[in-house]
Amino acid sequence: MLQDSRTASAGPAGSWPESYPEGYAVVDVETTGLARNDRIVSAGVYRLDARGEVEDHWYTTVNPERDPGPVWIHGLTSEVLSGAPLFEEIADEFSARLADRVLVAHNAVFDWSMIAREFARVRRTPPVRSRLCTIALSKELGLPLPNHKLESLAAHFGVVQQRAHHALDDARVLAEAFRPSLHSAASRGARLPLLECRPLTEVPQSSATGRIGRQPSYGPGSWRPSRKRPPCPYPNPGKYEPGRPLKQGMRVAFSGDTSVDRELLEDRAVEAGLHVATSLSRLTSLLVTNDPDSRTSKVLRAVQFGTPVIDEAAFGQLLQDVAPATSG
Repeated sequence: MLQDSRTASAGPAGSWPESYPEGYAVVDVETTGLARNDRIVSAGVYRLDARGEVEDHWYTTVNPERDPGPVWIHGLTSEVLSGAPLFEEIADEFSARLADRVLVAHNAVFDWSMIAREFARVRRTPPVRSRLCTIALSKELGLPLPNHKLESLAAHFGVVQQRAHHALDDARVLAEAFRPSLHSAASRGARLPLLECRPLTEVPQSSATGRIGRQPSYGPGSWRPSRKRPPCPYPNPGKYEPGRPLKQGMRVAFSGDTSVDRELLEDRAVEAGLHVATSLSRLTSLLVTNDPDSRTSKVLRAVQFGTPVIDEAAFGQLLQDVAPATSG
């Protein structure tokens, strides 16, 4: 976490917490898919001031130089995108929209991952140092939402969505929902769940200019070299207890689709000192899945063994503060 204290310095009633950011870039990107070699096809950014008021907005389509993916979701066909600029051609403007601001997104780890990869492909570093996930913020505020979909957050604040999965409209909806959330957090002097944005240092092995896609020389598993992970050096402390931090040595299993590429998510878990399990047993500490109602073998075994289940967004938050293994 970028903020260590549980509460921000709110000062007298009605004042604004001094530790809060100076500005925000509310972002939504539509993509060709969810894997590490997928591309951005459109991006929308609403720039907000320190108190969440809209300063301006920006939208662009992006030529992914490949099949556009789920057209039935984002509506952008190959014909529409053929005349769109390449990412390297909009990188300067995108950077200007993000500079010196906190990136705000719904499931921000996904949007950040896609943006960071695009910048890495063109040998650039995005000017973002921290991000804020509105899913994490809604949990911090205890909002009574039925689920963590953007449409549920919008409905809670009475925001009307006009074009779902259109990057600019999704960014607008999120900006309008973020403003009252920000003011609610400020009125309580609550901490904002800010996370560090670490630029990627690896780039796809395609070309020196960063142009890829027409004849890509990499596949779904080649963003980083594959490697065998070393065994976890810590003993298994047992099952995860909801409401408490993860502890080094815990055995974590994953089931179903994840927004962040699975290998990257597993690497983050290993780096935090967790044991990534390929199957679920009585020794598994935690199951991470975005579809707890599915009847996959891992979900069924989690029910059978009483293994706690959380979603990817919650797991991402827990990864920021993993407790050290018990000595001795």
